[in-house]
Amino acid sequence: MAHLSHSLALPPSRPRKLPNSSLRSCLKPIVVDGNPPTFVSAHGRRIVAVGDLHGDLAKERWAFEMAGLLSSDGEDLWTGGETVLVQLGDILDRGDDEIAILSLLRSLSIQAQTEGGAVFQVNGNHETMNVEGDFRYVPPGAFDECLDFFEYLQLCDNNWEEAFVSWIKVSTGWKEDRPHSSTSWSPWKLVERQKGVIARSSLLKPGGPLACELANHGVILQVDDWLFCHGGVLPHHVAYGIERINSDVSLWMRGLRDDSDGPEIPFLATRGYDSVVWNRLYSGDMTDFKFHERQLQICSVAEETLEKVGAKAMVVGHTPQLEGVNCKYNDSIWRIDVGMSSGVLNSSPEVLEIKESKARVIKGDQLQVLEYI
Repeated sequence: MAHLSHSLALPPSRPRKLPNSSLRSCLKPIVVDGNPPTFVSAHGRRIVAVGDLHGDLAKERWAFEMAGLLSSDGEDLWTGGETVLVQLGDILDRGDDEIAILSLLRSLSIQAQTEGGAVFQVNGNHETMNVEGDFRYVPPGAFDECLDFFEYLQLCDNNWEEAFVSWIKVSTGWKEDRPHSSTSWSPWKLVERQKGVIARSSLLKPGGPLACELANHGVILQVDDWLFCHGGVLPHHVAYGIERINSDVSLWMRGLRDDSDGPEIPFLATRGYDSVVWNRLYSGDMTDFKFHERQLQICSVAEETLEKVGAKAMVVGHTPQLEGVNCKYNDSIWRIDVGMSSGVLNSSPEVLEIKESKARVIKGDQLQVLEYI
């Protein structure tokens, strides 16, 4: 698989092995290539994919517990062993606990590595929108969380690692002590909201600490022969270079892109109907009268894309699926956004499990087995 070079690339990273501390394991260590991670060799491990969370911490915990990844005792302990978890973006917007969700994912990532597992994320369109300064889908409670976290960061002497990883343990207490999101109007409430907007802008502007945290994740991730993204990967994305796209987005989020290297915002990844994070070709409903012809066209695009990257199937989020997690286009596209957030459809969580070339949809206490061919 060819990787195109980039004149303003992140520091090159050699493939790195994640620790595999379990002495009883016969699996090889996970190998990660790319900066941010782009290609992962998981060596036969179970993979769990979780769709859009949109600020709903309770649904995140529910989904992870359901998949056997998180303890149910409230201690937020990783119970997934050597499992690889992939979260498909859109953690931000529509819900109040965005930073807490990101903090939990980081905490689980640290824990998973000690067990021979791993946690990966890809950024969605709501992550890129917020780094652009587009806050139109931010609810009052999310602005409040940003203000709380900004103050907590100061208490941690601006030690980002300490504050970010521990936020999941203290966020509920801060939320209860300072109920910012009251609907009653007052001049003080207006001042508080302005402070929240300023805090969010400081955290998420390119080069801001939370934007740099998001920059640790790409918009496309290939784990073995499965391709993961928020919206959808198309042939021209592959031609440009998957690792190059991830590098472009990461540089922009870190505030390192400049005019000499083209548009400040990486258009191919983050702008337009056919960009990686906005594309709905694979996840939208087919309602026009030329349904069969259109379906064949999409199948062809999907097959071309997957052939170019050497993958069997693609897993996408972005568009809530009223019928639940489903597979379309000759079993080549799995659509796993079920709108679980209370800010979207408030549906029950569903997750996709991939193991030994079989995909299973986990729904609550049910396990619907759908064999991937």
